[in-house]
Amino acid sequence: MKLHRVDALLFDLGRVVIDIDFDRAIARWAEQASCDAALLRQRFARGSAFKQHETGALSDSAYFASLRESLGVELTNAELLDGWNAIFVGEMRGISDLLGSIAPKIPIYALSNSNPAHEAYWSSRFASVVRHFKHVYVSSTIGLRKPDAEAYGYVIEAIGVPAERIAFFDDSIENIEGARRCRLQAFHVTSTGDIEKAIAGLAM
Repeated sequence: MKLHRVDALLFDLGRVVIDIDFDRAIARWAEQASCDAALLRQRFARGSAFKQHETGALSDSAYFASLRESLGVELTNAELLDGWNAIFVGEMRGISDLLGSIAPKIPIYALSNSNPAHEAYWSSRFASVVRHFKHVYVSSTIGLRKPDAEAYGYVIEAIGVPAERIAFFDDSIENIEGARRCRLQAFHVTSTGDIEKAIAGLAM
């Protein structure tokens, strides 16, 4: 892939900036419902309700009602929310220092497939790291999610920089492929070290 000069950096949040693990939610729900975690893991799906929640088409309470039915558990919204937010492990190692060092040099943004409940949680708990972003585009707010071209198109227009001058970092191959189809310089990363190596090769 031919690299061009970049005028903005765009980051995914989950497993790029903030470490997440959905097994933690499964374990919490299993404990609360006194049932087998393996069974809940089998029943948990990122299907249409999950995606509708991430595009703002389903409220938190409506999604939890769907989740309650699909998991087959009698948990309250508060219990489901507790497990839902248990997915957040912590900041990815070294990411805060990296973002802090590059933010004064080039505008940095984030694009996250997320939902209102999770946004309320990570925007508070991880305020010290997300503050480095000039703006965080959240799928449930813009009504669009990765890897759909419309999501990238929305963000490209909002940032106001040609797509080929935006470097995008994500841990999902599917999202990377979608971004490249929209002419973003996209890099598949699984650690802060991967991001540092990619940035070192960019013309900024």
